[in-house]
Amino acid sequence: MYELIPTLTTILLVVASIPGICNYLILLERKLSAWMQDRVGPNRVGPLGLLQPLADGVKLLLKEEVIPDHVDRLLFLMAPGISVFTALLAFAVVPFGPVDDPSIPWFLRFIIAPGIDIGLVFIFAVGSLAVYGIVLGGWASNNKYSALGALRASAQVVSYEIPLGMSVLGIALLSGSLNLETIMHQQISGGLFSWNIWFQPLAALMFFTASLAEANRLPFDLAECEQELVGGWHTEYSALKWALFFLGEYTHMITISFLTSIMFFGGWHFPGIAEADSAYTGAWIVKLAVLGFKAFLFIWVIIMLRWTIPRFRFDQLMELAWRVMIPLSLANLLMVMFVKHFNASAWWLLPGSLLLFAAWGGISAALRDAEQRSRPGYVRRKAPVHVDTHHGHGHASAH
Repeated sequence: MYELIPTLTTILLVVASIPGICNYLILLERKLSAWMQDRVGPNRVGPLGLLQPLADGVKLLLKEEVIPDHVDRLLFLMAPGISVFTALLAFAVVPFGPVDDPSIPWFLRFIIAPGIDIGLVFIFAVGSLAVYGIVLGGWASNNKYSALGALRASAQVVSYEIPLGMSVLGIALLSGSLNLETIMHQQISGGLFSWNIWFQPLAALMFFTASLAEANRLPFDLAECEQELVGGWHTEYSALKWALFFLGEYTHMITISFLTSIMFFGGWHFPGIAEADSAYTGAWIVKLAVLGFKAFLFIWVIIMLRWTIPRFRFDQLMELAWRVMIPLSLANLLMVMFVKHFNASAWWLLPGSLLLFAAWGGISAALRDAEQRSRPGYVRRKAPVHVDTHHGHGHASAH
């Protein structure tokens, strides 16, 4: 019973708070997009528009539930539930605050399932199941646009799961564990310069990029782009069922942000105010706020990227995964294995990651140039011709 109460309290806390947080993240995204585009944004419902998410929630609850006659009704209704369930289940092993602080009230615990030694594997396994909600939604809609969106989503998730998983293998080798609590505490115990971002900056970049592709966020939202597929795999959905898909997407976005903060940026650690030996009154609240603030910063970046970078073409999307990220993540893993095998300092990984990134950028540019030259009809660009008219002499020279 002593362990059951904190578990039930945490489950209720997460299930009750995440939908509300997602609603206000949507408001934040609308406000940020309005600010970036020099618009006003939602400002009518409540002060500064802060009650807009409540109005939107009431509207979706009261909106007519339209189910077209041509759909597979059972699968059509199952798909949104699968998307939300897998997103919430993946969050079960994510520590969203300090876990072993003795000053935390006994009925609270900032992780639903503590001590899972394969926590990272669990997250990737459950997260990969989210594609079933998309595929079933597209298939059950019996709509060509929805089916094309579902096919795109499945190809995208399968492709980007490879660099996503390989990017964290270096962290697992450095930490000697797949447990998120262990990975976080190892960084905290060593201080600021033990954060994994110093040793695996390239892995952090690949993890964050591949996570965006997994969540179908711009610039990787090829599965639902309005210009080509009307609305993609959720074209036939409306009201609460449509909202559940976006609840799953924003929950996934929250999970991405917490994972990036925990694995690469020291979790709740912050020099001076949230240290491993911080034991002042209310220290656990500060630690909780620090981790929440770090996750919020990454959510902010994800939202800003949506309104900054244009959408990739599908061939560019797949090329980025198979020709850039997968070879780069494999090379990064080999570099970590080399350092661990020879017991070298982990600080060698910082210049190694930067050199690897620069070298692969040059290799990719050279391969692309060679591929363009080999195409039929390729015409080499001629050098500009300069005509010298000095003293009335017409002399042409190529530079």
